[in-house]
Amino acid sequence: MTPKNTICLWFEKDALDAATFYAATFPDSRVGTVFTAPADFPGGKKGDVLTVEFTVCGIPCVGLNGGPIFKQSEAFSFQIATDDQEETDRYWNAIVGNGGKESACGWCKDRWGVSWQITPRTLTDALIAGGDEAERAFTAMMTMQKIDVAAIDTARKAST
Repeated sequence: MTPKNTICLWFEKDALDAATFYAATFPDSRVGTVFTAPADFPGGKKGDVLTVEFTVCGIPCVGLNGGPIFKQSEAFSFQIATDDQEETDRYWNAIVGNGGKESACGWCKDRWGVSWQITPRTLTDALIAGGDEAERAFTAMMTMQKIDVAAIDTARKAST
């Protein structure tokens, strides 16, 4: 059964490569149906991949090979909650190490330009706690690219 809501991501031409990478990198992720063009079309030919159904951490998505007209931006990102530094490192290093780019505060981009927030739960928990704990964790986060779980934990416990 087709989900009621599906995220559609526009790729220039590599939707299948991206979906395959996501399925290999994240749990509860897979590549589904690949739709190919039944005939030649402007900018493509019969048999070219048009769309790819895939799932990222249980979220249904479609990758659309739409050409170079639209680019990815930080206006959309996947936010991946992690339980510890090892998991944070694994996802961060997979994305950045596969042609991606580091950014600030736990954000990075994959080689297709899709933005990712690799967010340890301890950071989210600190922000939910509010008050001084949230301020200390937030201040520590603002100095980071990849989130350092131990540094966030230390900031959460520090007293003023």
